[in-house]
Amino acid sequence: MGKFVIKSTKTGYTFSLKAGNGEVIATGGEVYNSLASVKGGIESVAKNAPIANLEDQTVEGFEQQTHPKFEIYKDKAGEFRFRLKARNGEIIAASEGYVKKDSCKNGIESVRKNAPDAPVEEPEE
Repeated sequence: MGKFVIKSTKTGYTFSLKAGNGEVIATGGEVYNSLASVKGGIESVAKNAPIANLEDQTVEGFEQQTHPKFEIYKDKAGEFRFRLKARNGEIIAASEGYVKKDSCKNGIESVRKNAPDAPVEEPEE
């Protein structure tokens, strides 16, 4: 079972979603200024991930999807990545780079599966 892990930084809080094996499958889209706001970001990922459409921007003439959505794209290094956008279009989670598109799609499925009921691990103050 996956879990969200909140980390304290110099400028606020970030989060990552880890799979049951401890691998990070997605990180938050921003640095939040309070514990309450980072928890709100986590709630947004948990709520939007299972219902998000899939938009594959690596396919020529791809069909634009409505928000919430996962976007698959290629980064400057030529790796596949995904980002999860909320209903308002803001990026709420992003992935690491994947060499293969299938691996990227597996990452999306892992977020869909793990995010909705993943427990939240808070930083020790």
